[in-house]
Amino acid sequence: MSHATRLEELLRELAPQVLGVLIHRTGDFDTAEDAVQEASLAAALHWPRDGIPDSPRSWLIQTAMRKMTDQIRSSRARRRREQEVARLEPPAAEVPGHDDTLTLLFLCCHPTLTPASAIALTLRAIAGLTTAQIARAFLVPENTMGQRISRAKQRLKASDVPFTMPTGEDHPQRLDSVLQVLYLLFNEGHTSSTGTGLHRADLSDEAIRLTRMPHSRLPDDSEVTGLLALMLLTDARRPARTGPNGELVPLDEQDRSRWNRPLITEGVALVTAAMSRGRICRYQLEASIAALHAQAPSARQTAWPQILAVYEALRRLSGNPIVTLNMAVAAAMVHGPAAGLTLLEPLDEQLGGHHRLDAVRGHLLEMLGDTHAAGTRYRAAADRTTSLPERRYLFAQAARLCG
Repeated sequence: MSHATRLEELLRELAPQVLGVLIHRTGDFDTAEDAVQEASLAAALHWPRDGIPDSPRSWLIQTAMRKMTDQIRSSRARRRREQEVARLEPPAAEVPGHDDTLTLLFLCCHPTLTPASAIALTLRAIAGLTTAQIARAFLVPENTMGQRISRAKQRLKASDVPFTMPTGEDHPQRLDSVLQVLYLLFNEGHTSSTGTGLHRADLSDEAIRLTRMPHSRLPDDSEVTGLLALMLLTDARRPARTGPNGELVPLDEQDRSRWNRPLITEGVALVTAAMSRGRICRYQLEASIAALHAQAPSARQTAWPQILAVYEALRRLSGNPIVTLNMAVAAAMVHGPAAGLTLLEPLDEQLGGHHRLDAVRGHLLEMLGDTHAAGTRYRAAADRTTSLPERRYLFAQAARLCG
């Protein structure tokens, strides 16, 4: 790993911790985020030349506090904020090393925000995703997402939300939002929506790390356990998902000897424990599907009837069109491609223009033997995806069928 990569990973790890400290002290989310970004930029400029300080977290906190102080001093309401400026002078002593990342997650998912705004804000503050990346995750325009994030920050500031972990009746609702954030964060890492690489290991690794936090506090919570199991079982396939040149390798062509067996063992144990507790949730079901794939000795020996049954239960539970999209593949494997294509028909209104709908329809049309229509769909999917590895794979599929 290069020095530049290590520095980037260190800053990614420390940024949400520093942001948590500033929000705890000031209650100003928006200004704190700007200050942390400026401090991170300063670190990226100075540390390669001067060396990483003995306490990089403390350095970033003190620098960010100075940046924040400068912003307050330059504001028009200087007289009203003089006392706050004095309070914000950076401390000389070492800042306590407590990691406030989980507390920051719960703050971003406060019930004063809509779930969609809470998820978007957390992806921005914790994971450092761009507004464009978050917009693609929600299938909304980038301007809409930018306004949503801005309103979320303003609402938190106006509500004077305390920087503490939630308790009592507030906890379940906040936990649901946190888990959804981590789920989307992992998905962005597993299949990056932009860039030249298929996945961003930094994001998926961070999602797993953060999910272990609530799991360590709530080891008997079926949803938390199910989500962690899903992440581990899915991430176990990462080494086999790309070829020597970074090209996408589909599931049925992957070298299963390259799958991470320790992650599979841990994931299967977690989902087995979660399913035994009675209450069934979305993440448990998705993890069960991942476990069935992970335990199949080969693509031919995949337990497709069981996978289809789990997808049927998941569709009844969630009503998510992406679930139906995935279920169509399982239905095709069990009942034939015509059955899968029938399941796709209602999705044109919900997922029209989404590259995955075209890709799945192309796959099922190829199974049916209609190679020209399949190639047309693969080409349409390639035109719509923003992932370069996916685009290359889909164009290759189209060329194979149509020339």
